[in-house]
Amino acid sequence: MSSKKYNSFKEFYPFYLAEHSNKICRLLHVVGSSLVILVLISSLVTQSYLMLLSLPIIGYGFAWVGHYFFEKNIPATFTYPLYSFIGDWVMWWQFFTGKLNK
Repeated sequence: MSSKKYNSFKEFYPFYLAEHSNKICRLLHVVGSSLVILVLISSLVTQSYLMLLSLPIIGYGFAWVGHYFFEKNIPATFTYPLYSFIGDWVMWWQFFTGKLNK
């Protein structure tokens, strides 16, 4: 975990990517984020709003498995929750647009 203080997301994102250098960890983040989108849409379409409670478990569950078992580091979300949340979605977008080294 970095002791550096990040003052912007632009400054933080290279650190975020470095904390997600393991390809399996990145893939688990992408799978978790994708499932979050699917469950969110499904919940809204079916009006099963109780399913929304599962979103943090799905999203963070996959990510934390990646960190603890493959990346072997502590998720940055514990220190930078907002920047990490944004980083998850930027990394997800870059994964599918081919701008992320998979």
